[in-house]
Amino acid sequence: MTRKVLLLAAMLFAAAASPALAAGNAEAGKKKAGQCQTCHGMDGISKLPEAPNIAGQNQIYLVKALNDYKSGARKNDMMGVIMGALTPDDINDLAAYYASIQITVTPPK
Repeated sequence: MTRKVLLLAAMLFAAAASPALAAGNAEAGKKKAGQCQTCHGMDGISKLPEAPNIAGQNQIYLVKALNDYKSGARKNDMMGVIMGALTPDDINDLAAYYASIQITVTPPK
């Protein structure tokens, strides 16, 4: 019985997550990313030491982080200023754009 409940929960989670991945438009997000480039760069690689790299970050994570900044659940003075003007579509588009950037990693030898 427990296995069936876990399987059902996993299926429901996957179904709920799928629309979030399809919700954003990366091309539209690229056009909107101008306001992000001062700190995060158009390529998603941070230009400031206090700003995180967001290139290739998981889209669901980016949407959650941006929504948390917008709601005040997550606080940062600069992000607080930027978030006021963003709509849910803007958030989804920006997340889709930065998530679509391909990055490569070279581990140390």
